[in-house]
Amino acid sequence: MPVNSNSDSQSSHGPAPASVECRAVEDAPAGPIDYRFSLANERTFLAWIRTSLGLLAGGVAVQTLAEQFSTPGFRRAIAAACAGLAVMLAAVAHRQWRRVEAAMRRSDHLPSSVLVPVLSAGVCGVALAAGVAVLLS
Repeated sequence: MPVNSNSDSQSSHGPAPASVECRAVEDAPAGPIDYRFSLANERTFLAWIRTSLGLLAGGVAVQTLAEQFSTPGFRRAIAAACAGLAVMLAAVAHRQWRRVEAAMRRSDHLPSSVLVPVLSAGVCGVALAAGVAVLLS
């Protein structure tokens, strides 16, 4: 028995995209979406939140446990960078979750995200700073 029992006008790949309209995410009409996609979007959001908590824990650990760095400025900078990335990631993850949810309700294409490149650059920066701090200590 097929999972989707909608009319024959839909292909097996889902509903045809609606016409593109310029409107705010909050103005999106509440249309029916497959709960599996909504739950997958929520799991992605929760994964970003777990990553944010991991970054925050890493920043606290660096500040508290990394006393071997000869200069406390490195320790503070690394801890602040981890905490800043954690705050940014949590805020942007929520915004992205709302944007994807609204796009699914409108049957639009899913919006792109800046989370991956920004987080990659931030973690690379923190890792480089930690490496320099270890070499100088």
